[in-house]
Amino acid sequence: MLSVEGQFTFTAEQPQLHCATFFIADPEELISIDYDFVNIDCQGGDFLKVFDGWILKGEKFPSSLDHPLPTSERYIDFCESGNIQRSIRSSQNVAMIFFRIHEPGNGFTFTIKKISNLFPCNVISQTPTGSFTMVIPHQHRNCSFSIIYPVVIKISDLILGHLNSFHLKKPSTGCAGMGDFVELLGGTGLDPSKMFPLADLCQSFHGSAQMKIGCDNTVLRMVSSGKHINRVSFEYHQLDQYELENRKENSIEEFCFPSI
Repeated sequence: MLSVEGQFTFTAEQPQLHCATFFIADPEELISIDYDFVNIDCQGGDFLKVFDGWILKGEKFPSSLDHPLPTSERYIDFCESGNIQRSIRSSQNVAMIFFRIHEPGNGFTFTIKKISNLFPCNVISQTPTGSFTMVIPHQHRNCSFSIIYPVVIKISDLILGHLNSFHLKKPSTGCAGMGDFVELLGGTGLDPSKMFPLADLCQSFHGSAQMKIGCDNTVLRMVSSGKHINRVSFEYHQLDQYELENRKENSIEEFCFPSI
């Protein structure tokens, strides 16, 4: 995984048939991938593809529900685009490349740059501890912040374009009908659309709502109708051994602990 800017070269010393490289930037950044030199045999079965996001074990981030492009358009195949598109920009702070090279000595060189993103939408956290404010300004879109650790997450400020209530998820209730809400998700995979919904928040508040989530992956997801400016501020830290052993102190409820 690469998290720094610079120029990088890969040269195959032997056939490399199933390879990938993951890129990650800070939450407020996008990633630019520029091909400087490519020497692969497209006719012989080699390929070099950029994917706008991450794919891991068949699951995508952002999910198909949250990304602005259909899945087919998130792949940029060098063998198909060639010189037409030698510079590619991600839609969020993560991207990746897939490649297959049969002939030793073949390879490619690319340059990674980071670009400031004023309104980040869809983020994977590089660290198990941090804080973030997500703002969706009059845009009809869904944004997910993914933390690939068991965490305590504390929401300190939530501003939505309407008032309703806070819900723990139940089959017959929830905030989905409100159009603007925040939900907490937990699971073991990367795709938020395949994760378990834990709680809905559809009431603006300033204070503290905290939850221990012992899942491999925790996601805070904001759904916006585009009618309002929605904002949520939160902080998080990885669960330590003491917190795992003293679960009753959680202010709301515990989830996913049996999988730890």
